Amino acid sequence: MKDEQVEELKRIFGSAPFISDLGIEAVSAGEGECAARLVLQPRHLQQDGFVHAGVQATLADHTAGGAAATLSPPGHIVLTAEFKIHLLRPARGRVLECVAKVLKPGRMLTVVESEVWCHSDSGRVLVSKAMATLATVAKERTP
Repeated sequence: MKDEQVEELKRIFGSAPFISDLGIEAVSAGEGECAARLVLQPRHLQQDGFVHAGVQATLADHTAGGAAATLSPPGHIVLTAEFKIHLLRPARGRVLECVAKVLKPGRMLTVVESEVWCHSDSGRVLVSKAMATLATVAKERTP
């Protein structure tokens, strides 16, 4: 990854108030890939004690953005244009881990797949899978 891409990834994860508030942090990144994690707290759960779907979706979406950003040219940002998540099973555990990989890079649109894994005492299990399309936009074109 180029220095500009590393800086953009740090910006994406370090300066997004909602992401910081949730506690999501980048773990690693490479060309077209990004991994992030979230140490689970009671505030991340829904009424039945499982990780809220919105938390899983946010982790999957933001990590997909990180993966797309590793391929974006200098002076550009990525914004989610479309997003779909499949909640495969209830998530209950200590940590969520997300691994996102670019499936199809493009000048204007990039398609990324995210897998969200839940770590618990009984092991690691895939709890959701998302597909995101991200638009690459010049910074000067954003409001």
